[in-house]
Formats: sequence, structure tokens, C-alpha cells
Amino acid sequence: MTRFLVTGVSGLLGLNFAMAVDGKKHQVIGVANTTPMTWVNFKYLQAELTEPGIIEKLVEDTKPEVILHCAAIANMEACEANPEMAHEVNAMLPGRIANVARKHDIRMIQISTDAVFDGSKGNYSESDEPHPLSVYARTKWEGENAVLAENAQALVARVNFYGWSVSGTRSLTEFFANSLAQGKNIKRFTDVLFCPMMVLDLADMLVEATHKKLQGMYHLVGAQPMSKYDFGVAIARKFGFDEALISPASVKDGDLTATRSPNLSLDTSKIVKALGHELPDFERGLDKFYAQYRHGFPEYIRALA
Repeated sequence: MTRFLVTGVSGLLGLNFAMAVDGKKHQVIGVANTTPMTWVNFKYLQAELTEPGIIEKLVEDTKPEVILHCAAIANMEACEANPEMAHEVNAMLPGRIANVARKHDIRMIQISTDAVFDGSKGNYSESDEPHPLSVYARTKWEGENAVLAENAQALVARVNFYGWSVSGTRSLTEFFANSLAQGKNIKRFTDVLFCPMMVLDLADMLVEATHKKLQGMYHLVGAQPMSKYDFGVAIARKFGFDEALISPASVKDGDLTATRSPNLSLDTSKIVKALGHELPDFERGLDKFYAQYRHGFPEYIRALA
């Protein structure tokens, strides 16, 4: 049994990982600060990770074998509004955690983002030089560098995932499902490409990567690139909503504070080779997302906060 310490456990990835993994072959201790959790199946602790000495204390108290660091300021507009806080949480904190993990011989997984690239060409490999366009992307890239500088055995995973969250507003799939269920007309970009992976598939891949003791940089995103518009249409069709409610639009007309990268398709051949099998396909992940919807999972997970 592997003991995971999961930071940011109230977030989309942290919570879904903890709920899916704890109590089977592994144990999860979750840490969060902003959203207290109740009635969860794993051990939960509340802590402010930027507080001096708190990381050492958590490690000494919980004795994890793996730290899965999900905590971050992930809202791109919030990062633009408060770049100092974004730098502290997204860039500095991961390095401190990596340092403590190395000293205690604990494996670490740093969750990063595909947004470190500027999207000028797409199909980026791990050897391509990042060129972040926003405060969020820049601070996450700085976090990658801080982690690997402090702990060469750490795994940095650049991800893009979707699923159900405590707030019901954390993922693009939730936006589509909620808006379309209410019959709202929405616009989505045809000129922004990405590779979404269902969060439960990502959780499985992270556990597998832990077993294989992967280290260094890996792209762990969905196997199929698509536009945000096509993503929305796929959700509408799966859920039986009216896809005509989704209008094609350009990111140039989005009136967004933080600049978005147009093509964030990533080369996943390195992780496929390391795991020894193909990544889960998009339709399989969307089937899981829809099955959760049919069984009331969105309401259940919102009741945990």
C-alpha cells in the first residue's frame, strides 16, 4: 500500500484522485486550506502550505511515501490580478515541497500545465522550450524548474483534465453541461486546441507512473487534440443536449485578461513508451463523465464541502 499526501485536495484533481484511490491499494491523506471538506472517505487535514515550517510538520505527522502536489492558483485571471501571490503559490511553494521531499526520501509528483507553451506550433514534446504567455503559465513553468532543481527524482506532469468539482464550476465540461442543461446559448473557440483527459483516467495514470517510479518531465494529457468548440459539441451529443446552442467563436473576441495559447496539442509518445500502453481515448473518458452525471455524482461531490 502506497501512502499519498495530496495537496489541494479540495480541487478538481486532488479530490477526484483521493476519492478514487484511497482505500483500495493505497492510502490518501488530503490537505487543503480554502475549502474545508466533510464526509470524505480519506483522512483530511486543513493547513496553509505557505506558512513557515508547515510542510516539514505535515511530512513528519503523516509520513507519506509520495507527495502529489496539486495545490495552485489555477484561475488565469486571478493570477493576472495578483502576480505576487501567483508567484508565491505556483513557483516558490513547489520548490520548497520538493526540497523537503528530497530530504525525507519521499517521491514527489508536481502537477503542471500545458499552458507553459505559447501555442504557436502545437504537438510540443518535453524537449521543446516553453514560452508562457500569462502570469499563470509563467509561474507554473517557474514551479517546474524549482521542483527539478531541488529534486531530480521528482516527476513533473504537464496535464489538462476535466471532471466534476466541489464548486461545479472548475472545469470546462461543467460549464458546458450546466449551461446546455439550462438551454443557454454559449460561444466557444474554434481556434484554441487542447488535449483534455478525464480526471479519473489521469488519476490512474499518475498511480501507474508512481509504480514505475517515473521521474523528470512528462506530458500526460488526452490522446486526441480538439478545439474548445468541438469539445463542447461532443459533450452536447453525449448528454443529449442541443448542440445548436453552441456557437463557434474566436479567442480574439473572448475579452479575456490572460492571453490563451492557440494550439496546446502535446506529444505524449514519451509517457506512452514509459507506461507501455496507449493513453485512454477521449470517448472512454467522456463515457465516465456522463455516467457520473447520470448517477448523481455532481450533487454528491458538491455536498462534501
